[in-house]
Amino acid sequence: MKTYYQILFVIGLLFESIGQILLSKGNDFVYALKPIDFAHWSLLTGVVLLIPQIGYFRKSIFTYIGVPFIMIGITCIIGMCVLDFIWWSQPTQEIRNQFAGQISKVPSIWKPFITTGPNFLNVGLFLLALNYFKQNKVGVLLIILATLIVFFIRFIPSRLIYAYLITAIGYGLIFFNHKTSNEHQT
Repeated sequence: MKTYYQILFVIGLLFESIGQILLSKGNDFVYALKPIDFAHWSLLTGVVLLIPQIGYFRKSIFTYIGVPFIMIGITCIIGMCVLDFIWWSQPTQEIRNQFAGQISKVPSIWKPFITTGPNFLNVGLFLLALNYFKQNKVGVLLIILATLIVFFIRFIPSRLIYAYLITAIGYGLIFFNHKTSNEHQT
C-alpha cells in the first residue's frame, strides 16, 4: 500500500503543475475551457490524490506539525476550486466581476480560500519532506527550493508551475530512492 500511496502523492503534485500550466494561459483561456474547467479540476484532483499518503509519513515532530498544515492547505484548495467553478460557470465577465467583488468583501471566504489558505499546502509539503533529510538530501533540498520559489521568488512568472513540478521531483526522489523506499514508516 505504501508505494501505491506514494505514487498517487507524486501524481497529485504533477496534477497541481498541470492545473497551474492551464491557469498560466490566462482567465480568457480558462473561461473558454469546455466541457469542464480542466484547470481547476486538475488542481482538485491533485490535492485529493495527496490525501492517502498523509497517514503514512513517519511519526515525528515534522509530521505532527506538517499534517495539519497540509490538511488545511488541501481544504483551502478544495474551497478555492469550488469558488473558481462558480466563476467559470458564469455566462459573462460582468457577472464574474460582481461575484468576485462580493466575496472579496467577506474575509472569512476570501482569505482562507483565495489569498492565504492555499499556501498552507506548500508549508505542509515542506515540513513533511524534512522527515527525509538524512536519507535523501537532494530530494529535500529540491522541496526547500520549491518552497522558496512559492514564498520569496515572486518575480518568476507562473512560479507555481515550477514549484509543484520541483516538489514532485523532490518527493519522487525521496519515495523511490532505495534508502527511503525500503524504510518502514510507522
